[in-house]
Amino acid sequence: PCPLCCPQLEGLCSFLHVSMGPEQLLVRFCSWLLLLSPDLSYSSAAVLAEQLFLRRVLALTQPPSRHLMAALTLFCSKYSQPFCRVLVAAVLREPGEGAEQVKLVCELVEECLEPDCVRLVLSQVLEEPLSEKLLPVVQAVLGRQVREPPPHPSGFPCWLQQRWSNEELFSLLLPLFQEVLPAELFDLLVLTLCQQAPAFTTSLNYTKLVSAVLTTYQSQVR
Repeated sequence: PCPLCCPQLEGLCSFLHVSMGPEQLLVRFCSWLLLLSPDLSYSSAAVLAEQLFLRRVLALTQPPSRHLMAALTLFCSKYSQPFCRVLVAAVLREPGEGAEQVKLVCELVEECLEPDCVRLVLSQVLEEPLSEKLLPVVQAVLGRQVREPPPHPSGFPCWLQQRWSNEELFSLLLPLFQEVLPAELFDLLVLTLCQQAPAFTTSLNYTKLVSAVLTTYQSQVR
């Protein structure tokens, strides 16, 4: 466990003004966090996610700087679960359009988060009343489900082809190239889209989202 308890860590962050420090130092700090041993506890990582990033992200009125994006990527590479629970949840609940914040969440979903955290983000979205603001986040999650098919096994080294048949190689590779939503989460998504359809009769984003669901999960939609 982290040697500092959460109240101590919050007090230290407040004393050091980490939420307002230069973003260049934020990158160095997050690089240092990755080297800590043992790892931070979940609660300590959640405190740091809030102290380091929440104010900065909620204040965005333009795309994040490369330093902020680098720091976010570093932090998410090891502590993505507490990051999503704290920061992504706050963005989803924040009133107003939050265009830059939503774009940031979409970019993290598309480029940084591991599959389990992508599913967590979708479950967080579905806990909120669906709105035009949240549709791009769902679209980004679905985009993670569509991957290029695995390369044909005939192009693999001979020793692999001798050990496994083409069908076995394909089945082994498929999970690396495709992410699939759990059935219960997919059912909740479809139910939410159906129940709230009347609120999106003129929404182009909603139409695109439904089309993406039908395309990606055509075998499961009846």
